[in-house]
Order: sequence, then C-alpha cells, then structure tokens
Amino acid sequence: MHDPCYNINDWLPVAPVRPARTILKGLRVTSGPSSQAIQLTCPSCRAPLRASVVTIVDAAQHPELKARLIAGQLNLAMCPSCGMAIMISAPLFYHDAAKQLALVHIPQQLNARQDEQERFIGDATSLIMRTLPPNAPRGYLLAPRRFLTLNSLIDAILEADGVSRETIEAQRQRIDLIGRLAEAAERGDDALAALVDQHRDEINDEFFATIDAFIGASRQIGRDDSAQVLLALRRRLAELVGFTGEGDALPGDTPDIATAEAVDRLIAASDSELEAMIAELRPVIDYSFFEEWTARIDQAEQAGDRVTAERLTARRSVILSTVERMDREAQELFDAGANLLRKALDTADSERVLREHSDQINEAFMLVLQSNLAAAERSGQVHLAERLRAIEHLATRIVEESLSPEDRFISQLLQAETPQDATKLLRQNPTMITPAFVKHLNELADQMDQNGRKPAGDRLRQLAREAGVMLF
Repeated sequence: MHDPCYNINDWLPVAPVRPARTILKGLRVTSGPSSQAIQLTCPSCRAPLRASVVTIVDAAQHPELKARLIAGQLNLAMCPSCGMAIMISAPLFYHDAAKQLALVHIPQQLNARQDEQERFIGDATSLIMRTLPPNAPRGYLLAPRRFLTLNSLIDAILEADGVSRETIEAQRQRIDLIGRLAEAAERGDDALAALVDQHRDEINDEFFATIDAFIGASRQIGRDDSAQVLLALRRRLAELVGFTGEGDALPGDTPDIATAEAVDRLIAASDSELEAMIAELRPVIDYSFFEEWTARIDQAEQAGDRVTAERLTARRSVILSTVERMDREAQELFDAGANLLRKALDTADSERVLREHSDQINEAFMLVLQSNLAAAERSGQVHLAERLRAIEHLATRIVEESLSPEDRFISQLLQAETPQDATKLLRQNPTMITPAFVKHLNELADQMDQNGRKPAGDRLRQLAREAGVMLF
C-alpha cells in the first residue's frame, strides 16, 4: 500500500497525449501570474490554436500548478478542431521553498544551446529570489538539480512529499498494464481475457483506483472520447475479475475549485470591475477556465435561459480579448526593456542612453536587467555582471531623481528589506506623514490591485494604516 497521507492517483498523467515539439522557443521565463500565450499548430489536423505555457512552478505560491504538473496536465493544450491533446515541450523550473527544492528540466527536443539553458535558469532563479522573504534560505537556488526527463523531476517532487520510489514504480507498472489492456481490448475479447488471466493478481483495488483517476483526468481536460474508452475497459475488466467497486463518483466530474471560483467572480463582476479582476485572476484563466465557462453557457441554454447564455457568451469574448491584449502588452514592455538594456550595454556612455530613454525605465526594464545580472553572476561573467550592476545603480538614480519627494519616500519604504525596517523609516520621517500622504498610499495600493499586483497593493495598504496611526 502507498503512504495513506498522499493520494498517488492524483499525479497520474492523462492518457495518451501527442507531444508538440519545439513550441516554446527562446526559453522565455513565465510564471503562474504571467503565463505566456503562444500560437501553435495541431500535430494531428494542422489547425492553428492558442495555448498557455508556464515555465516556473512555485509550489507555495501556486499549488494548483504543482498539482497539474504532477498530474501531467501542465502545458497541455487541446485542439478545438479535432480534440487532440497536445503536450507542449517547454523548459521548467520547479521551486518549493519549504523543502528547499530547485529542480530544472529542459527538454532535449528544444535543442537549446548551453548559454540559452544557463540564461533560462538564471532568469528563473532571479525571479524566484525576488519573491522570497529577506531572511529565507537561498543557497539551494544557486545549484538547482537538473533532470533529463520530466518523469524523473516529478519523481523527485513525489519523493520529497513522502512517496517512496517503490510506490512510484508500482504505479507506473499499473499505468503500463492499463495501456496493454486497452490495446488487447481493441484486438477483441479473447485477447483481453488472455491478458487478464496473466495479470489477475495485479488487477486489484489500487488498479481500479488508477484507471478511475485516468477517466477523471481525461474528462477534466475535455477528452470525453478517451474517458469513454477507458470507462468501457473498466466495466469489462470488472466483469472478468469480479470487481464490485463502483466507479460512478470519478475525479474530474467537478471543476477545479480555483477555476470554479474564478468563473463565479468574473460572472458576478460589474463591467467597471472586470478588467482589474481579469488581471488579478490571470494565473487561472486557461483552457480549464474557458471549458468551465462554456459549461455554464451550456447549462443556461439547456435551462432555456437565453438571456444568461447570451450574456455569458458576450463576456467570454471580452475576457478572451482582454487576456490576449494584456499578454501582448506585457510582452511589448519586456521587449522594450530588453532593447533598452542592449543599447545601454553597447555604448560607453550608458548614462546618456538611460537618460534619453528615462520613460522606459520601468518595472519590466528592471526585471530584465536583474534577470541578466543573475545569469551573468551564475555563469561567472564578472565583467558583464559589474556593468549590469552599474546600469542598475544608474537606472535607480535616474528614476529617483524624477520622483517627487513623496514618491521618493514611498520608493524607499517599498525597498526596505523587512516590514520592520519600513516602519522604522516611517517613524524617522514624521514630517512626511500627512493625510494627503496616507491617501496617496491607498490610491497606489488600488492601482496595484487593478494591475494584478496584489502583494504590492497589500504592502502599500499596510504602510498607509501605519502612517495613519501616526497622524494621531
């Protein structure tokens, strides 16, 4: 028996998918909040389709992405024309701060050069380090474990979660047996019965739990054809071995909780709230989200409620176009940041270039700069790292020069290493604390929320509360 505290059937790969090769080129770093929308061609029917790709999975910040990774559903697209499930080959950085895990898999079929791989790892590491608390351990991030296959990376995650290698191997053998039984069933009843006789002892409660998980996973990603094939196989096997367990309450009959909640919130949102809420919920607006939204439309139509069905259909179009626009705008900002950094590096007078393009020194530019700095440090490019640090100091100084005294003070508060340091800074500058200052902090917090940056908004709101107390 497997460890009772961990349901091993939750990490089943869905059956069977056809991998799409070399889809995500350039090893671009994307995390849950900024999954990358890509265009690809179905390898089965050649129809064009859009898909969402994630290259960083942080177990603490986005446990739903960890669950999808372990279940074989991360970066899985569904062709709307032929129903083919497509596993997108993309680099992956897995992070679990609680277990100090930093795991990397870069598919061989991407044919990535060594410098591209190092840049991807450096960018991912830099992005993750920015999310960690000031005193959190970081050493393990400097030497992430690399895996040749995605299965071996998943094995490492499961072992860290307390699932033994023997349990993992036993589950893989059950998965293999399901595939062989499905092939035998296609050849006819005699072939299936003969194979069942050879493996009768292995077709037990755990085997049926595994096949039930396959059926649920297939339903969850919209592969009803696979689910029906597996369900028919399950019934036939139950007859042959005399298994009496019920398979009616299968996984996948209900949508993911996070997905269902996101659908509910976006249905209830007013038109004025919609765009800010889309930005906040962008991590879960993916294929499963639109699948659940379409199911709500179908329910309304079946109930004869055409008004609701038409309203949901119109809102679905708005959400889709808004997400595409947000992804495009974000990519344009990062491309502009990369271009400006390249110009600053290519000239001896970096300060002149930065001052001429000071309007482009924004968060995207700083993130690109810091990612490149981390990559340079990791690869031992000392001279390049020094130049990038100098550009970072210049950019910070130029931005601060353009700020009002109030905004400069807010910038210093946000850059404080700990909340306690920020509180100390507030107390050291009582002349800055005015009702207008508190109002400005709350307004900035609202802007952050609207831009999908809730943690920054929460921090500004906390600063506003502390500053407000100091007024009295």
